[in-house]
Amino acid sequence: MAKTFGLSHLFMTIFLHHFSIFMVIPAITDVTMSALCPGRDECSLAIYLTGFQQAIIGLGTLVMMPLVGNLSDKYGRKALLTVPMCLTIIPLAILAYSRTRGFFYAYYILRTLTAMVCEGSVHCLSLAYVADNVPEGRRASVFGILSGMGSCAFVCGNVSTRFLSTSSTFQVATSVAIVAALYMRIFLPDSIRDGSLYTPILSKGKADINCPVEEKDSTDKVQLFEGLPSIEDMVFLLKSSTTFSQAAVVAFFSNLADLGLHASMMYYLKAKFHFNKNQFADLMVISGIAGTISQLLLMPILAPVLGEERLLSIGLLFNCAHMFLYSVAWSVWVFFLCYFTDNHKFLMQLLYSPFCLFLHIHVCGTIVSKQVGSCEQGKAQGCISGICSLASVVSPLAFSPLTALFLSERAPFNFPGFSIMCIGFASMIAFIQSIMIRAAPRIPFQRVSCCNPALA
Repeated sequence: MAKTFGLSHLFMTIFLHHFSIFMVIPAITDVTMSALCPGRDECSLAIYLTGFQQAIIGLGTLVMMPLVGNLSDKYGRKALLTVPMCLTIIPLAILAYSRTRGFFYAYYILRTLTAMVCEGSVHCLSLAYVADNVPEGRRASVFGILSGMGSCAFVCGNVSTRFLSTSSTFQVATSVAIVAALYMRIFLPDSIRDGSLYTPILSKGKADINCPVEEKDSTDKVQLFEGLPSIEDMVFLLKSSTTFSQAAVVAFFSNLADLGLHASMMYYLKAKFHFNKNQFADLMVISGIAGTISQLLLMPILAPVLGEERLLSIGLLFNCAHMFLYSVAWSVWVFFLCYFTDNHKFLMQLLYSPFCLFLHIHVCGTIVSKQVGSCEQGKAQGCISGICSLASVVSPLAFSPLTALFLSERAPFNFPGFSIMCIGFASMIAFIQSIMIRAAPRIPFQRVSCCNPALA
């Protein structure tokens, strides 16, 4: 009962946090265009700045995600969750105050700096929190519920944006972000406590369920970056399991495609179909409703039947097909149709990418969580998040210039969706790798992590 109670608070925390983040997505493109290129529907500067920001954030999170995951194994998930949830408030508050060019650049700089810690860390730590408290055989279903809570927040946030002015959108988002941080600090129980906080940086092979606690002198001062695994540790972790390394490859290429699509899609819709805040919100609401139904109701049922590996392959196959269809879309209704069918086939929500709540990333997290011990979940999820962060560095460098070129008058040939088609090929690589993943041996339900005696 206590364990379920703790997970319910995690779900509410995730809902509130992502509500505040998702509700600004439909508005941010219009804010960026208004600040940088007033009165225009195509702006190469906005595309380049967005891509540059994404690359810098990815470079920072490439270092921070393994560090955050590993430190959470030592000091607890709750303590590490506090940092990104508080930092998220700052850039939102700036645009809540004003959206003129000067304030936009202030937002841009602070968003870039804070996102190095915030981007993906809430996702990483929430997966580790679930892995602490849920038996291996049931994690896919709980990860699906966690993703479904993100979908609920996605729908509610975008519905709110649809009926709010731009200024009110950022003011409400800031308020909800503050409430989310306070709720987490007050109600969420930590999943690792007291003596179980200290674990070895990397055990040789999969740890036993009863993870050993190392003795250490109480006078020792732990330095911050002692929690950062070395490159050798990360390579050893990838080599320790073929399934782990295959999931890492899938995570890299799928994230490469997801982030490239996120950076390109909204500017593509703005330039070709003249979308505004309300139309973006409409599109996302349709996507979110379908995603909520599939992830909260259908995924918990089908994941144990089909298996995470097969579910991942099916999702990536349709994801790839839809990207190719987006690239040649001839009318707005094609996007609405694809968004709806995409979610009912358990595929990613296209505009989730800044916060790494993709369904297939959750499935990768499920696969990876079975390859390490119960006290190394933060390290493993941090490794995968770090690999996703590497993709977020490469993706804008590859696709942002391509998008800006083919949306401009300087395009070598008339194909505005050419960059999206190239993104589809990256997704195809992820699909091909995913069909090579073989199911890892399952551990019986009764073998539950004991890292959290208080919640057991």
